[in-house]
Amino acid sequence: MFKKVLVANRGEIAVRIIRALREMNITSVAVYSEADREALHTQLADEAICIGPAKGLDSYANPVAILSAAMVTGADAIHPGYGFLSERSDFVALCEEVNIKFIGPKSHIIEAMGNKQNARNTMKAAGVPITPGSDGLVHSLEEAHAIAQKIGFPLIIKAADGGGGKGMRRVEDPKDFEALFLQAQNETQSVYGNQDLYIEKIIYPARHIEVQLLGDEHGHVIHLGERDCSLQRNNQKVIEFAPAVCLDEATRQAICGAAVKAASAIGYTNAGTIEFLLADNGEFYFMEMNTRLQVEHPVTEMITGVDIVQEQIKIAMGQPLSYQQEDIVLSGFAIECRLNAEDPLHQFRPAAGHIKQLVLPSGGMGLRVESGIYPQYTLPPFYDSMIAKIIVHQPNREAAFRLMERALYEVAVDGLVTNVELLEAMVADSHIQADDYHTKWLEESFMPAWLDFQKEAEATEEA
Repeated sequence: MFKKVLVANRGEIAVRIIRALREMNITSVAVYSEADREALHTQLADEAICIGPAKGLDSYANPVAILSAAMVTGADAIHPGYGFLSERSDFVALCEEVNIKFIGPKSHIIEAMGNKQNARNTMKAAGVPITPGSDGLVHSLEEAHAIAQKIGFPLIIKAADGGGGKGMRRVEDPKDFEALFLQAQNETQSVYGNQDLYIEKIIYPARHIEVQLLGDEHGHVIHLGERDCSLQRNNQKVIEFAPAVCLDEATRQAICGAAVKAASAIGYTNAGTIEFLLADNGEFYFMEMNTRLQVEHPVTEMITGVDIVQEQIKIAMGQPLSYQQEDIVLSGFAIECRLNAEDPLHQFRPAAGHIKQLVLPSGGMGLRVESGIYPQYTLPPFYDSMIAKIIVHQPNREAAFRLMERALYEVAVDGLVTNVELLEAMVADSHIQADDYHTKWLEESFMPAWLDFQKEAEATEEA
């Protein structure tokens, strides 16, 4: 049993974890950078300790600073949340060496699945479908050309250790291939310190479907259904849904079964997610595995009734899963919108500053808000732009969309530019409500039309 857990993160996810710990009667320790001294998570935790300067690499992503804080405060375990150190196998190995429990999978699992080419090979060995592509890392332009000719265009070049779109280039036209390959190679070198790339055939149009998994330390793995995360901009998710209504029951069983099979094959423990691409013909292909808690985990919690964060903590304490697969019943429909401090009208420029007044939606059945901001708080400019997640859950899709429309209408952030108007337009869009979109639809169809409309409205106001 853990007596004290250090939360190695900030913002809304740190708040979420601290709340779970309080409900479990476990003492929480918050860490904060010099820029986050007044952050909400530091106020909600039982203890708080400064771990360094504002820059993330010097604080939240600094393994020595985090471990030192854990040892000084006498923490039994560390919960990494997502981002920062959550998928750093070297950090997990350090935790294992000093006997501080990492609330997540073992270091060798993170290392194996963190390298995308290794993950592809592992999935292939487990019988999970993978997209056509390179059999291993691509080391030269000549080798890359040969693979491209074999699998055809469009294709995507990816950094083996990549995430968040870094080291990634989409190639539609063969004549652009050489330049984009070299760009990806250079970016991968600068970001990750290596030039490890691989190439995949692009499945287009496609849906982005991910399966939430839980595995305990006694060999049991279950899934908690799936999510549709196809509404993306620049490879970043904007709105997520659960369950994925584009799946028929046979495909749902197949894709969730493949995810469980894969996780079992590698001895996976704790919470994790396997992401798939779903083609128009119903075929699905492994994309990657996230060996951590996902930003969008609340929509799965809403339709299953499973508190994933508390399950993570119980698993790390050595307890068996609280549920068997037959206990998991998907109920209703859930939507999550990511409220970001950014300006959609100016290339999504991140915003920072003093929040004079703040209204986040509340009240009514099936509404949940996860946030780390409050009135009179000054949002620092050093971190991710997401300031809140708004989640709704209703018995059916129509009711969920109505509730989300109401929730977004209530949002008021005085002092910061946000993407709330974009979210409102998306939730009201007939294509989205009808489940008629794919992973590139937002960028290719919706955004150009929406931006034109906003510019016309702005010009009319000025006139």
